[in-house]
Amino acid sequence: MSKMHEEHNHSQHHHEHQSDTTIKEIKKGDAHSIHQHKTIKDEYKKHNGNGHAHHEGMIEDFKKRFWISIILTIPVLILSPMLQMFAGLHNELRFPGDTIILFILSSIIFVYGGYPFLQGFVNETVKEKRPAMMTLIAIAITTAYVYSSLITFGLKGEDFFWELATLIDIMLLGHWIEMKSVMKASRALEELAKLLPSEAHKFSGENIIDVPIEELIIDDLILIKPGEKIPADSVVIDGKSNINESMLTGESKPVQKQKDDVVIGGSINGEGSLKVKVSKLGKDSFLSQVIKLVEEAQKSKSRTQNLADRAAFWLTILALASGIITFFVWNFLITSSAAFALERTVTVMVIACPHALGLAVPLVVSVSTSLAARNGFLIRNRAAFESARIMDAVVFDKTGTLTKGEFGVNEVLTYNNFNKEEVIDLAAALEAHSQHPIAQGIVSASKNKKEAQEFNSITGKGIEGVVDNKNIKVVSPGYLIENKILYSEDEIQKLQERGNTVVFLLVENKVAGAISLGDIIREESKEAIRSLHELGVKVYMLTGDNKSTAKCVADELGIDEYIAEVLPHQKTDKIKEIQQKGYKTAMTGDGVNDAPALAQADIGIAIGAGSDVAVETADIVLIRSNPNDIPEILDLSRKTYKKMIQNLWWALGYNIFAIPLAAGVLYKMGILLSPALGAVLMSLSTVIVALNAQLLRIKKPS
Repeated sequence: MSKMHEEHNHSQHHHEHQSDTTIKEIKKGDAHSIHQHKTIKDEYKKHNGNGHAHHEGMIEDFKKRFWISIILTIPVLILSPMLQMFAGLHNELRFPGDTIILFILSSIIFVYGGYPFLQGFVNETVKEKRPAMMTLIAIAITTAYVYSSLITFGLKGEDFFWELATLIDIMLLGHWIEMKSVMKASRALEELAKLLPSEAHKFSGENIIDVPIEELIIDDLILIKPGEKIPADSVVIDGKSNINESMLTGESKPVQKQKDDVVIGGSINGEGSLKVKVSKLGKDSFLSQVIKLVEEAQKSKSRTQNLADRAAFWLTILALASGIITFFVWNFLITSSAAFALERTVTVMVIACPHALGLAVPLVVSVSTSLAARNGFLIRNRAAFESARIMDAVVFDKTGTLTKGEFGVNEVLTYNNFNKEEVIDLAAALEAHSQHPIAQGIVSASKNKKEAQEFNSITGKGIEGVVDNKNIKVVSPGYLIENKILYSEDEIQKLQERGNTVVFLLVENKVAGAISLGDIIREESKEAIRSLHELGVKVYMLTGDNKSTAKCVADELGIDEYIAEVLPHQKTDKIKEIQQKGYKTAMTGDGVNDAPALAQADIGIAIGAGSDVAVETADIVLIRSNPNDIPEILDLSRKTYKKMIQNLWWALGYNIFAIPLAAGVLYKMGILLSPALGAVLMSLSTVIVALNAQLLRIKKPS
């Protein structure tokens, strides 16, 4: 306990110095320093708060306009001569000035309820010179209002104020529902920002005080109690616990953390208490970087979305042309009334509104982006993510991607009645004194820790010492050859041909065992390769290792082709060679020395970014060091594209089918769409598109 107190006091002095430095920096006007102390919630509010507030305000505005318009529509329906006639109450409900009241109520609905669409027309057509869906609605309701107003003040014909009112009501309702759907789909950022707790238990000398996380600064020492959320990216100073990072990385299995390990703000502590030191805040934190990448992905446009935008533009032109032709044909060629011709024109305009088309891609993008973030896939380039569906070759960097990038024991040979456990434990007792990667691999494989005395290094050949009162040596094959100690050369040669490093354990100068160490293959790698093959993707492996080592790994994992003895600067050329064979290629690496190759590939995927997700050269960043995420991202890309195409076909197919009906081509067969019914069908199309996008969330069993 006294040791803990000393640590606290020492850290407090350091902390006070840090605080003094910070105050001086702020007094100097160091904007960067001030910015560093902003919390993730500050960052979120800065980047997203205003946008979300604006969006929510628009939803409330549409809701308010809808309810006021629907209330005013009731007397409009009652006063409408056409509906009175349908109900057989034409004489009973008429009174002096009723047409003026009908005109006034309809005018209020047109101006107040129709304002968003009229404003949209100005933005699209007048300012941006790109007429689209708002233009169609504005033209439809304006045409209906102007014509009905002329009827009220003397022009012969029948008004359809009631159709104007119901059309605006339905359009407002459709927009309200659509905006709520979009808002719901884009909540990923807000939910991420909510992961942080509001307070932290900060060490202050020998005391612990609760402070708002906004007051935390770099190097603050804080206590994380069992079951609590971690308030900031930190390094463990003392303690051991399992951390649930699933909401950040998608990894369902808790990760054990101990001294010197990094913990991520927003993750949940398990059963142990941790003393941690704050390492990152504000824009530098893991969670803030995730939020930034998700936000960028949601804002970026994919190729399919650009296609949808072009289709919406041409559909608008088609609708305007169809409306003009419809009015001309009905009014001048079929000698119908102007009111009927105008009604057909208005209906065509309503049916042609590309609302479903406009939402077809953005809704799928929002859903897939939030799904990706939840599963640990951070999409930096939407177009690249969409292209993942056509990848037919994936190139893996071996070290750190398919393998763990660290030495581990993969085989133990025993001699002279020693068992594997004894060989490892005795060797580990000596290797515990060494910092060599091979030594660490042996130590981590030992379950029973033994103590070694009289430790000594054998220059260039190994180490020796006394364990359990016996002389123990861990040496290279060269030592055995030099000292003419016999061993099984064939067995050792086979291990070495697989790229393994072999060391021998000698007990009293007799061979007790041979320990084979190599780069440990990740358990998930074999499953990842199998899944990629099921998707019809060819798998390559790049490595700087020799051919025998590369072949061994490739054979074990079932990799199609391997390219060995590749230096880091040569990886880009190898990617080009694979592309020249006609393959759409994805490169998967650690995002550091693989950066040029990631940039050269059709898609660059950085795997195992861990707490550092700012990999500038990668199109997609996979937080976990799990090769299985590669086929997952390819599969999600294919499903996302499929949903986009389904939505586009539904939206366009609906318009292609409905516009002729709205124009009245089947009028003689008794099939005719009214403007109000056209609005209902259009809104139904939009709702179907929105629901279809949400179906992407349903994960079918593989």
